Amino acid sequence: MTAETENDTERLRELITRARVVLWDFDGPICRLFAGHSAERVAAELVEWLEGRGLHGLLTDAERELLDPHVVLRAVDRRHPGSDLVAELEERLTQEELRATSSAMPTEYADPLIRTWTAVGSRLAIATNNSPRVVRTYLDGRGLLSCFSPHIYGRTQDLHHLKPDPHCLNRALSAMGAARSSALMIGDTPSDLAAANSAGVAFLGYARNPRKEKLLREAGATTVVATLSSVLTLVRAQA
Repeated sequence: MTAETENDTERLRELITRARVVLWDFDGPICRLFAGHSAERVAAELVEWLEGRGLHGLLTDAERELLDPHVVLRAVDRRHPGSDLVAELEERLTQEELRATSSAMPTEYADPLIRTWTAVGSRLAIATNNSPRVVRTYLDGRGLLSCFSPHIYGRTQDLHHLKPDPHCLNRALSAMGAARSSALMIGDTPSDLAAANSAGVAFLGYARNPRKEKLLREAGATTVVATLSSVLTLVRAQA
């Protein structure tokens, strides 16, 4: 059940009241990056590129069938960490993500929530597994870059630092000089929750459908919203 009961609303209010720094995952809470540019197709093309180089054996059947670009990238990095192959594959994924920004679908209420949170004096940062180049391109196109810049922390070629590793959250907190007790992470996957837990940061789950909510609840998320409208209402009340 999403945050609709009185107790759920009170927990949400407490999270928002304590938050002086808000760390956002990008793909999901801010937009659906691959809404018009299929992530499954991108993954399939990365697999096809690897196979065209005679590297079919780098991926297991299970990894290949998941059709997730980040699964492909992680799998290759585990077998050839820090290699030129990984660097080229990461750049190919970044280019696909950049192409996807033109058809990305903004998450409902995300834009006004970002602007309102900024207006009431909270500091915002991005902590994502996507390329920071992609995040900047999207935010700039929405007129939101100034709400986050320079605190955009995304994928580097050190792929072992991708979430659920808390590396990008820790980078954000360190750069902002923020206390972990004053920070809130907004994410939509169990890996976001795991990264927040490892970083010692409170977590708010965003689940745009029941499947997402089920995954977050099963992973241990206690506060999950199906829409950011309730968050926006509470932040506006702080103004």
